[in-house]
Amino acid sequence: MKRNLQHIQNKVTVLTGKKWIVVTLAGLLWIAPIVGDGISIPGSTQGSVASAASTSVKKLGEEIITSGAILYKYQFSSTRSGKQATTLADVVRVDLQNSNVKMDAMNGVGGQFTTRQSTLGMAKENGAVAAVNGDYYITSGPGAQWAPLGGQITNGVLMATPADLKGMYSFTVSKDGKPMIDEYAFKGSVKAQDGTEFPLSGINKTTYSPEGTSSAYSHVNAMYMYTSNWKSLDRPSDSSSTATEILVQNGIITQLSYKAPLKLSVPEDGFILRAHGTAAEFANTHFVIGQPLSVSSSLVSETTGHQVDPASLQMMIGGHTLLVNGGQASAFTRDVASIGGYRARTALGYSQDGRYAYIVTAEDNSNSSGMSLPELQSFMVNIGVWKAMNLDGGGSTTMVTRPLAEKNATLTFNTEYGTTQRSIVNALGVFSTAPKGELKGFKISGSGALLIGQESSYSLKGYDTYYNPIDSSQINPTWTSSNGNVKVNEGKIIGVKPGTATITAVSGAAKVSTQVTVLGADELTSLTAANSTAPLTVGTTVSIPVTAVTKTGQSITIPASSLKWEFVGFKGNVQGDTLTVTSVNGDAKVGYAIGRYNGFSTVVVLSEAGNSMWENFENVSYPVEFTSNVAGVSGSAVITQGTGDHSKSKVMSLQYDMTQGIGKMYAYAQLNGTVGKEISAAATSMSVDVQGDKSLNWLRAEITDKSGKTIYVDLAKVIDWEGWKNLNIDLSGLNIQYPAQLKRFYVVNVEEGQDERTLTGTVAFDNVQFMIPSLSSEAGLPQAQAVMTVGQKSMLVNSINKTMDVAPVVKNNSTYVPIRYVIDAFGGSASWDATNQRITVLRGGKLLDLTVNKKEFILNGKRSSAIVAPIVTQSRTLVPLRLVSEQLGLKVTWNQLTKTITIDS
Repeated sequence: MKRNLQHIQNKVTVLTGKKWIVVTLAGLLWIAPIVGDGISIPGSTQGSVASAASTSVKKLGEEIITSGAILYKYQFSSTRSGKQATTLADVVRVDLQNSNVKMDAMNGVGGQFTTRQSTLGMAKENGAVAAVNGDYYITSGPGAQWAPLGGQITNGVLMATPADLKGMYSFTVSKDGKPMIDEYAFKGSVKAQDGTEFPLSGINKTTYSPEGTSSAYSHVNAMYMYTSNWKSLDRPSDSSSTATEILVQNGIITQLSYKAPLKLSVPEDGFILRAHGTAAEFANTHFVIGQPLSVSSSLVSETTGHQVDPASLQMMIGGHTLLVNGGQASAFTRDVASIGGYRARTALGYSQDGRYAYIVTAEDNSNSSGMSLPELQSFMVNIGVWKAMNLDGGGSTTMVTRPLAEKNATLTFNTEYGTTQRSIVNALGVFSTAPKGELKGFKISGSGALLIGQESSYSLKGYDTYYNPIDSSQINPTWTSSNGNVKVNEGKIIGVKPGTATITAVSGAAKVSTQVTVLGADELTSLTAANSTAPLTVGTTVSIPVTAVTKTGQSITIPASSLKWEFVGFKGNVQGDTLTVTSVNGDAKVGYAIGRYNGFSTVVVLSEAGNSMWENFENVSYPVEFTSNVAGVSGSAVITQGTGDHSKSKVMSLQYDMTQGIGKMYAYAQLNGTVGKEISAAATSMSVDVQGDKSLNWLRAEITDKSGKTIYVDLAKVIDWEGWKNLNIDLSGLNIQYPAQLKRFYVVNVEEGQDERTLTGTVAFDNVQFMIPSLSSEAGLPQAQAVMTVGQKSMLVNSINKTMDVAPVVKNNSTYVPIRYVIDAFGGSASWDATNQRITVLRGGKLLDLTVNKKEFILNGKRSSAIVAPIVTQSRTLVPLRLVSEQLGLKVTWNQLTKTITIDS
């Protein structure tokens, strides 16, 4: 977790009159007084052990990554405020006694500090078969130079020394394969030819405020070494004096620049000493160009006081608080208040016998609820971790692993930002050191899920005796299927009908099988056309590729051949992903193109109005102003000339500064005071161009509908882009009663995970459109009132008596009516599919599918669930009145005394 928080800095300045600065460590926020212009970090506060009550762990599966490394997947369950929560955890267990595998630290582009790269990028660059994000680092202020706070040893070479910060632990593995988690200090010295020595304070360190000395800044009166692993020409200063720099090559002083930095990169054959204050004077007095200079260094265990020769260690990576000690949850060794909450987590530990290292992650995404630190402790203790420490987490948490028989690692699970990975300063990698082995087995490579009509390629990939990929180009298998759910044609597998089939590949004596599931309607949660509205005009063509989302959260593009289309109100055709209107029925004001995948429907609504440009900000006649929920939040909302792709048009710009606010903070661009601007008729979707600021904040709009209800519309859960982007938002499931008022657009900085999001920024809006198929259709729908009584086959429509062939009934406290009579009264159409026992209702901009005896229904391509299901009685199909009426925008009133139902449009 990183922080870019400054919102307390100004507040503290006001209260004390002193100058303060916020130190932003990845997941830690320290506020400290400034001496000069540097940074001071106060001492740590040890936390108490916090237990996670009512927890359980279930192992879901395992997969070999390489010889000595296995990926385990777990489900962790806990009780939070009386409610059950589940989290998915992924653990790579590394056998440290297996000579075919090793762990090592990686960093940046080209293996250099002051650069950043994603975890997957580091894994690919270095050939790791698995990796997770690593150490904490400073993200703002003079210390933000993208180097880890902790120590780092890579391939037996000391790359960086630990910062002098209390309670920060490191994980090491010795060259003979023994793990250790300890708190380390650095001890070093520089010796001139005349025999004099000066302490060496560290290697490749950014500016920070040490806790073990009286110095306000790490570099005051100190000497630091920078090696060729430090890429930037800008080496840190103490912000109070000009540095002296000394270049040493092959043990000989070759340059000495007194009170002026050397304007060069560190060469491969040497290092640069950077000295301030008394250290600079020592160098100027005792160092002579051409004379030799020697350096000694060691690590010191804060636990035992023993010195540790860095040359005895294979690897080292820094972390944060201790989490587990002696197989039990440990007291926190640093203040963890700012890394609390339920977040994605990364941790590192080892078993009691020292044989196994455990690389642990907890997912926070659409399938998993994250963990608190006490929950993380509980989980690790449960799976047998003896000692463990915390690594950077939150948005930084990333794990990549190489699937069996594949050549490259891939993302193991979605991060807090989906498939987006944060660029970080270092990572922990797992590497195969095995020689080339013999063929051990095969794995079928291909999708485990297909759609009806979808064709997918499958192939055999081999792995050797060390579970590493092997050349499979000469393998020519024979393929078979266990049943007719899929059709097999060599390596091509085609989905035929819903169900599961076993696909078997045979090559010589080798045989391998896998299961392939053909997804049916029951496996889907939504079906969405790229354009949900279009003009009802002859010759209209519109692109309508259709995307399905499965119950497991997977998004799949539906092949055009897998969809069956029907047209209401017009004639047309669909070729590939393009809908063309060939003719329009004479009296049609609205048309429907209904696409079905195995019965699951989506709809494109066509009307005379089509898209409606609601606001392009060219001629705004109402006030636009900035407001917030927090007094400390400032900003502006103005109509201004756009930039980039929108430089030729006016836009609404929302600038915000939340650095002096606390809690959950909002920055509003409010339209027309408290009134808002009207959305005149029912809209199925909304489109808006947004210029993002990559703040990772939450972007929303607020609507007040005809009934006075407030509806919050998510435009983007995370603003993870810069520049202009078009957003399309489905409104069909929000049950908005029109006309409605759009009150404001706004940015939300959520309190939990606030460390991940920027507190200052600017977003802009342009070309707000509403897709309003109902400008003609729903505007022409009858304004009516219908009254029905349970048990009576008559109904009053606008006080006129109508006869029904079946009466409303009450069953299990729910009222059922024949839908045809409701539709007759209020407009629309209803059809009956006897084969599938399905009622399809069309009204205005909505398509509603109901199935007899099923509580689930489909509304404009989205699956929802009702309390009760349609029923058949007296050979007639009756539907739950309140469900149908309210989903179609009608108001239902029930009179218990008279058993009377009143429906109003």
